[in-house]
Amino acid sequence: MSRAERLLDLMQILRRHRYAITAQQLANELGISVRSVYRDIAALQRQGAKIEGSAGTGYVLRPGSTLPPLMFDTEETEALALGIRWVCDRGDPRLSLAARNALAKIAAVLPPEAKRELETSGLLIGPAFDNPGGEQWLAEIRLAIRQQNRIRIRYQDEQQRSSERCLWPFALAFFDNIRVLVAWCELRQDFRHFRTDRIAGLQRLEERYPASRPQLLQRWREQQGITTDRN
Repeated sequence: MSRAERLLDLMQILRRHRYAITAQQLANELGISVRSVYRDIAALQRQGAKIEGSAGTGYVLRPGSTLPPLMFDTEETEALALGIRWVCDRGDPRLSLAARNALAKIAAVLPPEAKRELETSGLLIGPAFDNPGGEQWLAEIRLAIRQQNRIRIRYQDEQQRSSERCLWPFALAFFDNIRVLVAWCELRQDFRHFRTDRIAGLQRLEERYPASRPQLLQRWREQQGITTDRN
């Protein structure tokens, strides 16, 4: 591994960790000496990387730090191509367009060989199931999630019973044959899941819900028994 590649890997490791990671941990992951880690950290700091910490306390990469020009290995390129193709095929029209634009932007800044790998990847997305419906609500739901707006929906359950709900939307799950809105329901005072193809009407309200989206997501994960990487 060249030193340039090692510096990129070091930056990537630091980006993965929210909290300080020691030089020894970095050395173990990179397969180098602790002394080399100190030298590499100093080199990155001289180049403008916002790495804080010191020997003995660990290092953390502060928000706003950027990597050098995009460099991906073969498997990372394949993962990008597969993921973006999935969104192009399964997302609502606006999200699909955003994925195609993102793919074009990434390809434009990649070296020629990596660009060719991205555009000719042999990992393909299989045919989708029939359109599940409810796509007309997806862009508005995604906006409400980003802005933490309350929404009011008219919903029909599997027995065709209709109800009106005020929700705090914080996640949207994309499956092959359905889309599921995850939200706090003011009526039930609990987390609920709503298939978007069963939403008969939706209004995004101007006011923000009182909780924060990350807090709701964490509480929901805990309730569902979903573990997350805390690095």
